Amino acid sequence: MINFKNIIAEEISKITNIEINEISKFIEVPKESENGDYAFPCFKLAKTLKKSPNLIADDLKLNINIPENIIEKIEVVGGYLNFFINKETLATEILSEVTKTENYGKSNIGEGKNIVIDYSSPNIAKTFHIGHLRTTVIGAALYNIYKYLGYNVTGINHIGDYGTQFGKLIEGYKRWGSEYNLDENPIEKLTEIYVRISNLCKEDENVLEECRNNFKKLEDGDKECVELWTKFKDLSLKEFQKVYDILGIKFDSWNGEAFYTDKMQEVIDLLQKSGKLIESQGARIIDLEEYGMAPCLIQKSNGSSTYATRDLAAILYRARTYDYDKALYVTSYEQTLHFKQVFQVAKLLGLDKKYTDGLEHISYGMVLLETGKMSTRDGNVVKLEDLLNEAIERAKEIINEKNPKLKNKDEIAKKVGVGAVVFNDLSNSRVKDEIFNWDRILSFQGETGPYLQYTYVRTKSIIEKAGGLPSFENIDKKYLLEDSANKILKILYNFEKTLIQVTEKNEPCILSRYLIDLAKAYSNFYNENQIITEDKKIQNTRIFLTYATGNVLKIGAKLLGMEMPDRM
Repeated sequence: MINFKNIIAEEISKITNIEINEISKFIEVPKESENGDYAFPCFKLAKTLKKSPNLIADDLKLNINIPENIIEKIEVVGGYLNFFINKETLATEILSEVTKTENYGKSNIGEGKNIVIDYSSPNIAKTFHIGHLRTTVIGAALYNIYKYLGYNVTGINHIGDYGTQFGKLIEGYKRWGSEYNLDENPIEKLTEIYVRISNLCKEDENVLEECRNNFKKLEDGDKECVELWTKFKDLSLKEFQKVYDILGIKFDSWNGEAFYTDKMQEVIDLLQKSGKLIESQGARIIDLEEYGMAPCLIQKSNGSSTYATRDLAAILYRARTYDYDKALYVTSYEQTLHFKQVFQVAKLLGLDKKYTDGLEHISYGMVLLETGKMSTRDGNVVKLEDLLNEAIERAKEIINEKNPKLKNKDEIAKKVGVGAVVFNDLSNSRVKDEIFNWDRILSFQGETGPYLQYTYVRTKSIIEKAGGLPSFENIDKKYLLEDSANKILKILYNFEKTLIQVTEKNEPCILSRYLIDLAKAYSNFYNENQIITEDKKIQNTRIFLTYATGNVLKIGAKLLGMEMPDRM
């Protein structure tokens, strides 16, 4: 498609002899449509050109030579140069592109670049609760969007299957395993054992020491400990898969912490070789005081490994295996210090700077209960599977109330219910904490997932009533020049740019807000214009715009991890 911004930047660059990239950085998109589609603030050049912004604007307007079929009007307002795109050309560009591809906005800008995304990563033998929802859906959305832009993406579920907590669970199972039937609700039973042993550890330091020793035995390959750990892991993965199936999420790798057991010694050897690994109270650490951080614990005093050791081994492995340009870690902001430490220590492993520069922690706010923070140890969690199933049931109730004769109600209820939960999570900035509330999360009013789905279903219904999609040759762009249609076209034009912005900030809510804006713009267009009319030229044109809108809503929703129903 025509890059209007680039054409403007090229023309200003030619006149001023200032680098095109420099000019491009200054070009803005005005908030108010009466100020044009693009604006160039001439005061940015006042110092370089030694003229007042108004004079610069007047000179530029006089000398700019852009055909009217590209830019139909240029205005000077208070030192700004405002550019108005030719509406008919914009309509032609958008709608012809929609006819050419089912993957509107798809790009190859990421071609040849490798992205690794570490997300979801629940702990085995613990409840897969709503606290895991954010990492799971944020990571999955980023995975989809990077892939759509042509990147080679590897999604990794770095399962929490190692650490002292498994020493605790093993100890609890040794003591009370015969009391529990793990054939039914295994995660709940293992959680009960974990809560029980954790409480005992609080009361008796000797029990806690036994748990630590169990983990060391597990690392050393003790037969009983390994067998129990394997049992817990297999039961957990089977339960986790139920949630991933509901969400429609898949991973390219399930290599968890335990995968790096035989790879940690190399990390210790490399750090030893760097001269930075020192002993402290029997443990081995990297001193990070010069970076304003606490020491990074590499090896505990009993010889067992730490999260940091395993994450460093994972960085080494991923650099060698995936040759990544970026490695994204989608975890809560509670782990910010941990990743700052790990990323700093990774510079001592002798890796190419490309790999250490590519490490990025994608933090997000916590999901909190109205009573406070969730804790598996304290047993106050909401299961993610329960949340999703509840959302589906509530969606089904609404369907039964509003459209009881609807076919495929179960399938549609699943799309609507799961879509409501996913969109709710991705509709706000990821860094904000979210207080969990059943009614708000499952609301089907306002700027929600179901609102997007309803708008999409409306576009499908209108096209069906019109007898299908007309051919591109049978539309007349002059019927898309009025404001409500032009607003939709401008939003559609920015779809690819929006996806790129998501990857620049690793922030899926940018796409969520875009889709809400598009749905609102279409609702406004629908309310202001009769789409099914006696004038077939007008009808065909408006139907084609309706199709383009629905198409982008569906693509955008799918990238976020939502499915669109054909009926509601």
